[in-house]
Amino acid sequence: MTTQTLSYEVSDLDFETAVLDRSLDVPVLLDCWAPWCAPCRSLGPILDKLVEAYGGRFVLAKLNTDESPQVAQAMGIRSIPQVTLFAGGRPVDQFLGALPEGQIREFLDRHLGPAEEPPEAEPAWGPLDEAEALIADGALAEAQALLDTIPEAERDERHGRLAKRLALAASAPAGDPVALAARIAANPKDFDARFTLAALHAHRGDFAAAFEQLLDIVLRDKADWREKARLQMVEWFEVCPDPEVVSHGRRYLGMYLN
Repeated sequence: MTTQTLSYEVSDLDFETAVLDRSLDVPVLLDCWAPWCAPCRSLGPILDKLVEAYGGRFVLAKLNTDESPQVAQAMGIRSIPQVTLFAGGRPVDQFLGALPEGQIREFLDRHLGPAEEPPEAEPAWGPLDEAEALIADGALAEAQALLDTIPEAERDERHGRLAKRLALAASAPAGDPVALAARIAANPKDFDARFTLAALHAHRGDFAAAFEQLLDIVLRDKADWREKARLQMVEWFEVCPDPEVVSHGRRYLGMYLN
């Protein structure tokens, strides 16, 4: 709906059809004003803004009281600006004077509900977003080619994290997950099996499962394996794409080390 249809002039001649009859279909906000009225001139732009903001949930009719004395007399207008809301063919509420925008919104919201806020623009899809999606899909060569197109001067911290994640995904560790899980079930302190299984999980992007294995090492060992697992977790924190998984891992790593 355009500004022209949302806001229009009315007079004594068309008041009944343009305001009363129109309000049977959509609420009509009638702004009674005059050219000599300074508060009217300050109020007008606010009403124009609000009729757009509410997106057609009401229309704005503007009545010049100097040119339409019959309506002004019938409505008992003694001071302007006077703004009246019509709905269902009759006036339902009004306010006098040039109120600030916030108070006018409160007036409208009592009868119409709050204006819908415009949706936030989605962030632009950049090359790093595309590279991350390609890594998640397993298209490693395409992701590497895309990262390589970014000039050295424009490579930021996120580029570095993606490069490390890509290197991790590209270097497949040796090991059979089923056999490793069986070794761990038989001996929970088989830290070599846990470390290898963690590497397999991280390789395929399941950092939650990888951190679980490494945290178990930190919890059970008090010597070299604990430090090796800690260092590996810290390294993978930088490449894990899920902030919640990283936060969970950091929290439990701190707990287990204390």
